[in-house]
Amino acid sequence: RLIDEGTDHIPITHQDMTRFWITLQQGVDFVLKNFERMLGGEIFVPKIPSIRITDLAQAMAPNIPIKIVGIRPGEKLHEMMCPGDMAFHTFEYDDHFVIAPAIKFFHRSNDFTSNALEEKGVPVVEGFEYVSDTNPHFLGIEEISSFN
Repeated sequence: RLIDEGTDHIPITHQDMTRFWITLQQGVDFVLKNFERMLGGEIFVPKIPSIRITDLAQAMAPNIPIKIVGIRPGEKLHEMMCPGDMAFHTFEYDDHFVIAPAIKFFHRSNDFTSNALEEKGVPVVEGFEYVSDTNPHFLGIEEISSFN
């Protein structure tokens, strides 16, 4: 909206801010695939790239300067999708993570090292976190621009 209205700057709350990046179609496809994978009670977390918010601003408006306006109350610098205190319940698969339920279901095992599609996962290391700023896969400005 700001770009369409001819803004003289792009407001960014913090120069180091990052977010995970997923398209609507990727999100829909991930949800539908997980209906096939699920055993029940688990949380599915996609392995997706991260972006720097400053790169997003440059991709959207390359000729408009960025102005750092300060972080807002309650706003986070980075997104966390797998917290470290849940690492003992978290399993890594090829294209996603699974956070297993903390409760035991009586009708089945709580073994989440494989899913209903017989894909195999492995427990993550103690203290593992999946956070947008430490994600090994970042999109650059050109890659972000290709989504416009």
